[in-house]
Amino acid sequence: MHITFYGAVREVTGSMHLLSTENDRILLDCGMFQGRRKEAAEKNRVLPFDPGIISTCVLSHAHIDHSGRIPVLTKNNFIGRVICTRSTAAACEYLLPDSGHIQESDASYLNYKTVRSVLMRIKNSAKGKKKGRKEKDEIAKLLKKNRHKLNNEAINDLIEKYHLDGVQPLYSTIDAQQALTFFDGYPYNHPIPIGKGVTCTLYDAGHILGSAISIIKVKENGHTYTICYTGDIGRFEKPILNDPTLDFAQEDREVDLLIMESTYGNRMHEPVIDLKPHLKKVIVETYNRGGSVIIPSFAFGRTQELLYFLHELYNENEVPRLPVHVDSPLATEITRVFGEHPEVYDQETHETFLEHGQNPFSFNQVHFVKSVEESMALNRDEKPHIVISASGMCEAGRILHHLRFKIHNSKNTILIVGYMAMHTLGRRILEQGSEYEKSGRNGSPPVLKFFNKEYPLKAHVVKIGGFSAHGDKNEMLRFLKKSNLQIKRIAVVHGEEDQSVSFAGHLNKEGFAAFVPKKGETIQIRAKKE
Repeated sequence: MHITFYGAVREVTGSMHLLSTENDRILLDCGMFQGRRKEAAEKNRVLPFDPGIISTCVLSHAHIDHSGRIPVLTKNNFIGRVICTRSTAAACEYLLPDSGHIQESDASYLNYKTVRSVLMRIKNSAKGKKKGRKEKDEIAKLLKKNRHKLNNEAINDLIEKYHLDGVQPLYSTIDAQQALTFFDGYPYNHPIPIGKGVTCTLYDAGHILGSAISIIKVKENGHTYTICYTGDIGRFEKPILNDPTLDFAQEDREVDLLIMESTYGNRMHEPVIDLKPHLKKVIVETYNRGGSVIIPSFAFGRTQELLYFLHELYNENEVPRLPVHVDSPLATEITRVFGEHPEVYDQETHETFLEHGQNPFSFNQVHFVKSVEESMALNRDEKPHIVISASGMCEAGRILHHLRFKIHNSKNTILIVGYMAMHTLGRRILEQGSEYEKSGRNGSPPVLKFFNKEYPLKAHVVKIGGFSAHGDKNEMLRFLKKSNLQIKRIAVVHGEEDQSVSFAGHLNKEGFAAFVPKKGETIQIRAKKE
């Protein structure tokens, strides 16, 4: 039996590992690489194997860097099933079509830019002068509907007319909806047959709603192999969800290979107990300046956690009760999914909210923005408020428009509550904003470019690292040391190279046998004979 490490190897996104037995090819996650547009397009478009050979895909959780290429798999000869928890399947019903919509929108915008550039060159050549306002308006009228919506039919016709290289989406909304027909949702702690002599048991990973640690047992040629894939491991003592599983069934405890994440393999989070006081401090200071708090947030998990803490702060009269706007259609739907799965809430959530007849994620001051028109009006609202908007790394979505209107005003705060991958706008805001804060905000503010325009970063930038849904170095060690798993070997994945290498080195010092695979590397699993 072999494992090949294809994605999230010495990097964070694009989780994908292939377990090969004598009879089956089992894919562990099928995630999307997220980063620079050109690099991401190249990595995501082509799978490193024929999808037709995959018998089962085991999905650890619904985040796009773990699930986002499943529609690529299912539209290219995959005939197996996608195995996950029930709540992961429910979340994917919204996350995958949303991802398809983003793929379509990005392709449309790139095609619009290509056609616009060609038309401007043609007009300039005909007039023998540089483009003017009139020419720009004429082209915009041709390529757009009602100033904002792209006229894709006209754009595609012009791509064909001028023999241009148009961009095709990675997959469409329809492809994503079709992919959902391959999903089978199961409860935790229930062995699931996924191949010839192969079973998978899903245990709670405590990362996000429905996240799972997968124990895969293979019986082959008189040998028994046990693979444990952590997916992403959550934090301990955080509200809403249960802690990562430490007590595994007797038959699942002897692990030949643990494939383990390392997102924060050399970092420590703020203590969970400090999250609410720090959030309170940001809100009060921003309110006293007469500003608003803009929070780029992942629609799944982070948004609901923020609403939980805000609800507590408002109930306790700890902060001014500012209007809270959730400006993300996806976050709105995912919040509803959270509300439909109270069976996975921890005891604290039951005691704090459910036993008092309260929804943790809904209170008088919260408003879920529905329309684009509402969102645009909110952009221009100068009264103090809180906005929670996607995308979490500021690469797309409505958050960009809130930043466009708020980033240049020193009254406002941009609150970073999640991981920002390298080469994203969110990472640039975090790094440059943090440096400006450290300097005492002296001198000229940093300048950031997005929407083809430069904006001075005058808004305060604050990071609260404890909101991360990933366990830090000590919490991952706690999982290894406190669980009843007996682990022979650990493959360290899902971390930027410095984090993975550092964490593997620390594990070896702690007495574990750990290594960091390279992308595309295949290793053989050795196991006991029955």
